[in-house]
Amino acid sequence: MAYMTQEGYDKMLAQLRRMEQIERPAASAAIAEARDKGDLSENSEYEAAKEHQAMLEMKINNLKATIADAKIIDKSQLKGDTVQILSTVEIRNVKNKALMKYTIVSESEANLREGKISSATPIAQGILGHKVGDVVNVKIPQGTIQLEIVSITF
Repeated sequence: MAYMTQEGYDKMLAQLRRMEQIERPAASAAIAEARDKGDLSENSEYEAAKEHQAMLEMKINNLKATIADAKIIDKSQLKGDTVQILSTVEIRNVKNKALMKYTIVSESEANLREGKISSATPIAQGILGHKVGDVVNVKIPQGTIQLEIVSITF
């Protein structure tokens, strides 16, 4: 089951529509165009177009599976006293006092540039379920860090 926001779900549906209505016909047209160029046994353009179409179909199928398993989270039902999915959390590295602010989202919505981290990341896993003021030890690839939860908002 993939937990996500309504916004993330809508983006996925739009991406699926674009792939099915625009990219799929374009891939078919590219195959037809390459086929018209002659001998298929030595036609690298044809092979590339077929490979592109296969990759596109795989992406479409994966997206459909994610959408089928999606569970949309209603923010109004969430409590702000503990860290959970869709929480925006400000955390402080205890050692170097660096402040970080992340929103915890599903894997499909994660985007570090926007400050959205997947609930499957070590940091998110380490702070989920904790409250403001808690200091937690989080195992990351470089070792273990101590993070203090400074604030939780939605």
